Amino acid sequence: MAKMTREQFFAAIAPTVQLVWSEGSRMFPSVRMAQSLLESGGEIHAWHNLGGIKVGGGPINPYWQGQAVVKGTWEYIDGKTVSMQAAFRAYKSLYHFYKDLDLFLEAPRYERVRSAITPERQASMLLASGYATDPAYATKLMRIIEQYGLRRYDVPAAPQTMVRGFEDASIIPVTWQGGVIGTGYLKEGVTWVPARKIAEALGAIVGWTGTAVTVNGVELTSRLSMSVGYVKARELAMLLGVPIEWDPGARVVLLG
Repeated sequence: MAKMTREQFFAAIAPTVQLVWSEGSRMFPSVRMAQSLLESGGEIHAWHNLGGIKVGGGPINPYWQGQAVVKGTWEYIDGKTVSMQAAFRAYKSLYHFYKDLDLFLEAPRYERVRSAITPERQASMLLASGYATDPAYATKLMRIIEQYGLRRYDVPAAPQTMVRGFEDASIIPVTWQGGVIGTGYLKEGVTWVPARKIAEALGAIVGWTGTAVTVNGVELTSRLSMSVGYVKARELAMLLGVPIEWDPGARVVLLG
């Protein structure tokens, strides 16, 4: 991915962070975003690991399925900075990464991280629990939070609700090139996505005939609910020539 400004970096990861927060994550968005910047240097690589999570001995799970990359890193050992090569987990998307990080932080040693009631406390407990070896880790996180005003993301997450016609459906994250661009509804084996939100994010022109959604002038199978037109994710992707993948374990639609 092209080099981004800090503001572009935070804008790119914020929708995914906020979705995971709404799903019950106990990581403050401000801390999560600051940590992502500190660990990645502000770059989103194809392996989507923004937390420096090494392969380690952790079990395979729906969000991390054993993929890895080897790259250079450094650690503080006996008060010295030591360069080394290490194997890091690789992910299909930022959503996969943040969900796996939450599973990683479920270990007993991170109980104080999960129970922290302020960003300051959580940053301190990440260091105290051994997440990082840098003695200035917590200070650096809080400096980033204050510098970029990341506390604005720490508002209570609004619970996701079903809309009329999808009451018995499952809410499904939809990603584009690794980041969440919206959510859809999985109903009877088909994921329906809000046409205007998703298609316009992909650069398409969306219209409405009165009975059906049009994308670049082509009518698609449509459902209307509360003034929002929904289309089938796969039908939309095929029309736009966009690769699409359904990850059944993580229950995510991946575009691009």
